[in-house]
Amino acid sequence: MSTQSRCRSNLFGEQMWMTVCAVLVLLVACPLDATAQSDEIAPPKIMEVSGVPKIPSSLAKEVKRYLGAYGLPLAGWHPEKRELWVKGISSAAWVARIEAPVASQKTWVYLPFGDVYNVYFQPQAKYLIYNRDADGNESFQMFLYNLATRSSTLLSEEKSRNTEPVWSHSGERVVWSYSPSKGSGVSLSVINPFDPKSRRLLVESTGNYLKAYDWSPDDTQVVFCEFIGNTTSKLWLVKVENGEKRLLSGNAEKADEYYDSPMFNKDGKGIFVITDRASDVRRLAYLNLSSGQFRNLTAEINWDVDEFQLSPDGKMVAFTVNENGISRLYLLEIASGSYKPIGDLPGGVISDLKWHSNSTDLAFNFKSPRTPNDIYSLDVKTSKVELWAKSVSGGLDLEKLSLPELIQWKSFDGRTISGFLYRPATGFAGKRPVIIDIHGGPEEQYRPIFGYEDNYFINELGIVKIYPNVRGSTGYGKKFLDLDNGVQREDAVKDIGALFDWIKKQPDLDADRVLVQGSSYGGYMSLSVAAKYDDRIRGTISDSGATNLATFIERTEGWRRDLRRAEFGDERDSKIKAYMERTAPLNNIRKIKKPLLIIQGKNDPRVAASEAEAIINAAKRQGTSVWYLLAGDEGHTFVKQGNRDFRLYSIMLFAQEHLLRQANNQPPPLSQRPKLEK
Repeated sequence: MSTQSRCRSNLFGEQMWMTVCAVLVLLVACPLDATAQSDEIAPPKIMEVSGVPKIPSSLAKEVKRYLGAYGLPLAGWHPEKRELWVKGISSAAWVARIEAPVASQKTWVYLPFGDVYNVYFQPQAKYLIYNRDADGNESFQMFLYNLATRSSTLLSEEKSRNTEPVWSHSGERVVWSYSPSKGSGVSLSVINPFDPKSRRLLVESTGNYLKAYDWSPDDTQVVFCEFIGNTTSKLWLVKVENGEKRLLSGNAEKADEYYDSPMFNKDGKGIFVITDRASDVRRLAYLNLSSGQFRNLTAEINWDVDEFQLSPDGKMVAFTVNENGISRLYLLEIASGSYKPIGDLPGGVISDLKWHSNSTDLAFNFKSPRTPNDIYSLDVKTSKVELWAKSVSGGLDLEKLSLPELIQWKSFDGRTISGFLYRPATGFAGKRPVIIDIHGGPEEQYRPIFGYEDNYFINELGIVKIYPNVRGSTGYGKKFLDLDNGVQREDAVKDIGALFDWIKKQPDLDADRVLVQGSSYGGYMSLSVAAKYDDRIRGTISDSGATNLATFIERTEGWRRDLRRAEFGDERDSKIKAYMERTAPLNNIRKIKKPLLIIQGKNDPRVAASEAEAIINAAKRQGTSVWYLLAGDEGHTFVKQGNRDFRLYSIMLFAQEHLLRQANNQPPPLSQRPKLEK
C-alpha cells in the first residue's frame, strides 16, 4: 500500500489501514525519540540496511508533529444502549466505550499483545473473536475471547490461515475463511466456538477464495462469495447442516460478473448484494431466492456502490456511492424502492456503516485530507448528524493542510486518466519538485483521505504529491478496471508516461525533478516506470513490490495464487510468461540508471523477499545506486513503530537527496538540509 492508500488491503482485507493508523496513536504517549543522545538515527536491530547513508537525528524532530494526529475507527454499537465502541490496534489491541456524543472514551477491552488483525463481536456482546499472526506472516490464528473472564481460547488449527469470521445471529456458531498450511485457495469452515472440537470444513475451495458474509435469519444457511479474481466472483448459498450448495448467480463454468457483500433481508426470502451484473458500474441489487430474479435498486446512479447495511427492522438500506473518490451516503426505503442522498455531510470518505438495534441511528467513519478519522451518527428519522469521536490533531493545525485537486490527462490512446494532486502552501517560490505515488492492488483506487507524514513532504519540503488512478483502478467501471489485465499491463505504465507529459506543461511543476514511488503493486509499477522512463525521473521508491510477475506468482502464497493469475495472467502459459519476462523490471535493469530505494518485509507472504533481493543484486552489478531496508519481523506492510520510523526517515532522506538539489544539479553534503526557496 502507498502511504496514502491505507483504506483497505489489496485482497479482501478488512481495513488494514486501522492497524497502520493506530500505530500512530503511540506517538502521542511515546513521541519519536529515536535520536536519544546521538546525532544519527540507528536502524532497529532486526532490520538489515545497505546503501543508506547516515540518517541525521534532525529528521525525527522535523517530522514529529506530523505524526501525532490520529483517529480511532468504529467498532460497533452496544446491543441495547445508545453507546458507541471504537477500537485501536497496534502493539496492543483495545476497545473503548463512548457513552454519548463527544464524551470521553473509556477503555473496556484490552489485549496486551501485538499482531492482532481485527476484533469481531458476538451479537450478544458477551464474547469476541480476534485473529492474530506473527511478524506479518499472515498465518492468522483465531481466538475466542470471553469478555467476562478476560480469557482466550484457540479455535483454529495451528499453521493454517483464518480470517473474516461471521457470527450467527444466535451467537452460537461462526463461519470463516480458512486455508491450511501449504494449501491452495481459501475454503469455508464452521464451528461452535464454545466447543473447539466441533470445527469442520463447510465448503472446500477448488483454488479460489471463499468468503462468507451473512447467516439466514434462522441460522440454517450462509450466503458467500467465491472470488475467482478481485473483479470476478460467484454468489452461493450453503446449508450449514450438510454443506449442500446452491449457485445463485452466473454460470457454473464461467465467471464474468462481480458479487460482493451479500446480506439476507429480514424474512430470509431474498438477498441484497453489490454487483456489476448487466452493468459497467457496481450497483445495489436484490435477489428473490424463490424466482431467482435480480432487481437493480440503484439504476440511476452511474458510480460504484461501495457498501451497504440493512437496518435491523428490515425497512431501510443505507449505502454509500463512490463518486470520483468522494463518498455519498444514501438511504433507501425498501417498501417503496425510493432512495435519497444525505446532503449535510462534509466531503470525504465514509466507511463501516453500522446500524443501532433501534434502526434509527446509523454510525460511520469519516476520513478526509484534514480528518484522520471522525465518527458520526445519523438519525434517519430527523436527519440529525452528530459527532461522536473527533480525531486528535496532535498539535498540528489540520485546517492548514493541503486540499487535493482532481486532475485529468490524456493517455497514449486518448483515454482520460485522473488523479489527485496536493500542492504545498504558499511561500515556496519557483517550480516545485514532484513525487508520483502509485497505489497498490491493482484493483484499488486512491481516495482523498488523511496523509499523515505525506503532509510533511508537501508542507515542509515544498514537494507536490500526485496520486494517479491509472487504468485498472476501481471506481471507474469494469471496462476501465479490465484495461490492464494480462498482456495489457504496460498500458498502465504508459498512463504514467502521459502524466510526465502533463507535468511538463504545468508552469509551477518541475518536470526535471520527479520521483516515483509505490507499495505492493504500486512498487511493481514504480519499477516498471523506472525501466521505461528512466530519463524522466530522479529516482524510484519500491515498497514490497514484485520485480518479475512470473516469479512473483510462482512464489506467492497458495491461498492467493489463482487470484493473481486472474489479474496478471497465468505464468504457466508460455506466451503469458514470455510477456511477463520481457516486461519484468528485473529483466530490464540495464535501463534503470537512477537511484533506487527498495523496502521489504522478510516474512511477506504476498511478495517474497527474493523479488527485492534479485533486483538489488542486479542493480549493484551494473553500478546503480541502491538503498535497501529488509525488516526481519515484518510482512507485506510495516506495522512495528521502530521499523515504520526508520522507513520514513529513509524515504525523507532519499527525497531530499534526489529531489531538492542545488542549482548545479549536484546534491549538497548529507549534513546539510537542502535550502528551500520560501
